[in-house]
Amino acid sequence: MSDYRLGIDLGGTKIEIAALDPAGEILIRHREPNPGSYDALLVKIQQMVDAAKAETSPAATLGIGIPGAIDARTRCVKNANATWLNGRPFGDDLEKALGCPVRVENDANCFALSEAIDGAAAGRKVVFGVILGSGVGGGIIVNGEPMTGLHHIAGEWGHIPLPWVREEEFPMPKCFCGNSGCLERFLCGSALAESWKGPGERSTQGIEEAAASGDEAAIRALDLYVDRLGRACALVVNMLDPDAIVLGGGVSNLQTIYDKVPDVMKRYAITPECNTELLKNKHGDSSGVRGAAWLWGN
Repeated sequence: MSDYRLGIDLGGTKIEIAALDPAGEILIRHREPNPGSYDALLVKIQQMVDAAKAETSPAATLGIGIPGAIDARTRCVKNANATWLNGRPFGDDLEKALGCPVRVENDANCFALSEAIDGAAAGRKVVFGVILGSGVGGGIIVNGEPMTGLHHIAGEWGHIPLPWVREEEFPMPKCFCGNSGCLERFLCGSALAESWKGPGERSTQGIEEAAASGDEAAIRALDLYVDRLGRACALVVNMLDPDAIVLGGGVSNLQTIYDKVPDVMKRYAITPECNTELLKNKHGDSSGVRGAAWLWGN
C-alpha cells in the first residue's frame, strides 16, 4: 500500500480532494463544484483522482466521505441529503471507473476519525465526533476505527429525541426524517438563530457579542442552546462513555459552549463525576477530507 493517502469530502455543492503525505501533512487540496448528477459526478471524481495521483503516487489509497451511508446489504447509498445518490452503488461504480479499491464512509464518521487520529482527541480510545451546522451529525471512533454498526447508522445522534424533555418544549418540532423531536431540530445552526431572532433566521453570527452587550434575546437563546446541548451530550456519556466529545460545524466556534456545556453534562450524566472532555476540533473544515484519507488506517 502506498504511503500517500487521498481523501475526498463529497458535499452537496462541492467536491474537495486532499492528499496526505506519510507524516499526515496535506500536500494537495483542491475543490471543484459538485455537478449534481450521478454520471457526471463519477467522471469528475475520476478526473480529480487522476490529477492527484499524478502529483503523488499511482498507488495512493482513496477514501471518500459522503452525506449518507452505504447499506451493508445492498451496497447502495442511503440517507443522503443529495437524494440523487440514494439507491446507487456509488462505491462499486467508483471502483470500476478508477480501477482501484475505494473506501466510502459517512462524512460525520470521517470528521470524527480525523479528530481522533491526529486532531483534538488524538490518543483517546473512544471518541464521539459531532457536527453542529446546517444539520446535526455524529460519528463514533473506537481505537482509531469508525464504529458503523449493523445498519451502518451508528452515531446518528441527530435523529434521536431530545432527552429529559420539559413541558414547555412541547409540541416537539417535526424533523425531515418524519419523526418529531429529533436533536437536529434543536441543535442545528438555524434552530439557534431562530431562537435568537425569530422564524426564518439562519445566521448565528454575532450572537455571543450581542449577549455580552446585554441583548436579552441572545442571552436566552444561548442559555437554552447550552442546556439542550448539555443534555444531549450527557445522553452520549450515559450510553457510550467516551473519553472525549469533539465538536465541529459552524456552531462549534461559539466559546460559550466550552465554557458552560460541561457543567450541564455533569448534572445529567449518571456518574458522580463526568470527566469526558468536550473539545473544539483542531482541523476545522479540513477534518472531513482528512478523515476520508485516514480510512485506510494510520
